[in-house]
Amino acid sequence: MSKKIALVTGASSGFGRLTALALARGGLGVYASMRDIAGRNADKARDLVEIGAAEGIDLRPLELDVQSEASVGAAVSAVLAESGQVDVMVHNAGHMMFGPAEAFTPDQLAQQYDVNVLGTQRINRALLPAMRARGDGLLVWISSSSVAGGTPPYLAPYFAAKAAMDSLALSYARELIRFGIETMLVVPGAFTKGTNHFPNAGHPTDAARLAEYEDSGPYQGFGAMVQKAFAEIVPDEADPATVAQMIAKAVARPRGKRPFRLHYDPSQDGAEVGFAVLDRLRAEMLHRVGMGDLLRLNA
Repeated sequence: MSKKIALVTGASSGFGRLTALALARGGLGVYASMRDIAGRNADKARDLVEIGAAEGIDLRPLELDVQSEASVGAAVSAVLAESGQVDVMVHNAGHMMFGPAEAFTPDQLAQQYDVNVLGTQRINRALLPAMRARGDGLLVWISSSSVAGGTPPYLAPYFAAKAAMDSLALSYARELIRFGIETMLVVPGAFTKGTNHFPNAGHPTDAARLAEYEDSGPYQGFGAMVQKAFAEIVPDEADPATVAQMIAKAVARPRGKRPFRLHYDPSQDGAEVGFAVLDRLRAEMLHRVGMGDLLRLNA
């Protein structure tokens, strides 16, 4: 049996890098994609190559910018030409923005959606024809507990984009299952350590509007309060590597036996309960209209 191939977006750091490593250590050939592997991310790409050589695992850095249709098309074409197929597609690339919603310009919100939502659409349109032709494949979407759990303030652009991505993933799940393509939504909670979400977060470009919140009035200094509250509810032992390991174990399960949602939320913000209710309601509606077969693979 040939080695299974995975493609992971946003693999320069955080969940993407950890997932690429976990999948490769599980025996998959992994294309760890990121932007600018010849420049800004050259050291990160080199590090993955060195780890692969030292551990005898198959890690291949790949140039891919999810915001560029040309870059996505070239990367997917290169992978298919070299390996013949992609068995596991991990939609991980994402960016966080932090600040009061009103202080972000519409263009900033559009940028957030472009990375976290439209990027997945570019990948899918490039890759899915090959998956559908084979009648096999798995899409793994890195969602967020904020979609059905706690939603602290000052993260509106990120939370809105993650909710949109989760909704898009649900539609894809129903529209691909009859082609033999499975879906898994991964739901991590908040992590203040081990990822670059907060250190690399974008901030509002409307400085005057930001000051009206942060510099005086009822929300003065609120950004620091939100970050402190986050840090206090996340246990010290919370490790984002656990998410990657859970993904690798779930991917290794037989077709038709993988979980639809995979949760890891050390802060326990209620998302697991929220999603259990939401997903059951959606499943019951499909049963009512005679489309229950869209809920699971008919292996």
